[in-house]
Amino acid sequence: MIRREARLRREYIYRKTLEEKQRALEDKRSTVVAAIESQKTIPNDLKKDALALQNGADWGGQINEVDDEYRWAGATDPKVVITTSHDPSSSLKVFSKEMKLIFPNAQRINRGKADIKHICQACKANDVTDLIILHETSGRPDGMVVCHLPFGPTTYFTLSNVVMRHDLPDCGKMSEQYPHLIFHNMDTKIGMRLTNVLKHLFPVPKPEAKRIMSFINNDDFISFRHHVYKKVEGGEIELEEVGPRFELRPYCIKLGTLENIKAAEDEWVLRNFMRTSHKRQWLSSGKHDEDFEDELPDI
Repeated sequence: MIRREARLRREYIYRKTLEEKQRALEDKRSTVVAAIESQKTIPNDLKKDALALQNGADWGGQINEVDDEYRWAGATDPKVVITTSHDPSSSLKVFSKEMKLIFPNAQRINRGKADIKHICQACKANDVTDLIILHETSGRPDGMVVCHLPFGPTTYFTLSNVVMRHDLPDCGKMSEQYPHLIFHNMDTKIGMRLTNVLKHLFPVPKPEAKRIMSFINNDDFISFRHHVYKKVEGGEIELEEVGPRFELRPYCIKLGTLENIKAAEDEWVLRNFMRTSHKRQWLSSGKHDEDFEDELPDI
């Protein structure tokens, strides 16, 4: 099984390299065609191959996208499985139940004594797209692992400031609609990568849905808020928080799944020496000066 997974991953990476070569060829071809149609001079570096590039231009669109790990996201609804670490406390069980309500069509399973390799193999056999594992320390949820199947990536987050639904004052009713997602201040390469990881845990919502989930980045801490809205007199929008709320801090992205995580390559890791650089922000380019979180009502 390990050799088969490694072979499939190597084949995937090889197809990705072919895709990049084909994409570069299509860029050259489009440059030559645009120069000919506008009656401009062909760039010097393309003059030698201009005739061959023009002959193949009639076919066009030859990029056979192997794509990233989320190629078919949006075509079908994601299938998410949520579980916990071994021997979870009562608070972690409650939190896992609330997390199940956040992700539409998600399924929660009891970990028991099951090994992570057996869980991953069972998820792959049942076409599960994402496996989420919640961790705790002294009864407080403090970690979340999101493993995208079948090839990865696997993303690690720390959880902090967890407030469950029953701890929120005047908590609203939980909606079962597919939510609209808001991602703010995550415009770097790592930020967009994490946006892909998080947004593809949710199915595509309908335009009339009144359920909103916000992922607001501030100093590399992603604040999660869950609201429903309604229109009141005068056409104004009124938000009502339904919880839970927490902060996410990403610290590792690995190009593989949990069953072979030791052999997986690191795509990005927040190492110890990086934390000493206080001015460095990994998820934001610093172009957003306003604090979006201040605009949300304090419920």
